[in-house]
Amino acid sequence: TTGIGTESLHGPGLHRFAYRRTPRRSSPTHSANAVSPYYRTKLRGLYTTAKADGEAECNILRKALDKIAEIKSIIEERRIAARNAGHYNDVELPRKTMRRGVLMTILQQSAMTLPLWIGKPGDRPPPLCGAIPASGDYVVKPGDKVAARVKGLDADEQWILAETVSYSPTTNKYEVDDIDEEGKERHSLSRRRIIPLPQWKANPE
Repeated sequence: TTGIGTESLHGPGLHRFAYRRTPRRSSPTHSANAVSPYYRTKLRGLYTTAKADGEAECNILRKALDKIAEIKSIIEERRIAARNAGHYNDVELPRKTMRRGVLMTILQQSAMTLPLWIGKPGDRPPPLCGAIPASGDYVVKPGDKVAARVKGLDADEQWILAETVSYSPTTNKYEVDDIDEEGKERHSLSRRRIIPLPQWKANPE
C-alpha cells in the first residue's frame, strides 16, 4: 500500500502527494549535474552515432535521386530521338492524333515524378527548384516543358504549355511545339517569351 487514504487520490490530495515525493531541484545547474559523467559520455556517443547514421542516409537518398534524374534524362533523350525519327510508343502518339486528355495525363505524370531537391544544411535551393526562376543565361534543353507566350488567331497574346524543340544562339530564339495542340503547331520565340518550368520539387521542410 501507499500509506495514503483513498480520498487523497482525488483533487488536490493527489497533487500534494506527488509534490511531496518529487525530488527538489534548486537550480538548472543542479539538474545538469544530476547526470553522471558516465551517462553524459554515453549520451554524447549515442548522439554522434545517430548524427553519422543520419548523414549516411541522406547521402544514400541524394545518390538515389541523382540516379533517378539520370534515368529520366536518358528516357527523355530516347523519346526525343524516336519522335524525330517518326517512331512513337503506345503512350506518345503522333501529335496530330493525340487527344488532349492524353496530353494532360502525360503532363500530370511528369509533374508528379519531378525529383525532390534535398540539400545539405545551409545549402540554398538551385534555380528551377519550385518557384525559383532560372538564371539569366540558362538555355532550355530540347524536350523540356516551358510556358510560352504566343499570338493567338485573334492576334491576342496568350500563354501556352509547350515543349522545347531547339535553341539557336545565333538568333537567340527557341523553336517550341504547343503541347496542347492537335495539329503540329510550332512557334519561333525569343528568350523573353519563354519561362522554363521547374526541374525539382521544393522540400516543404
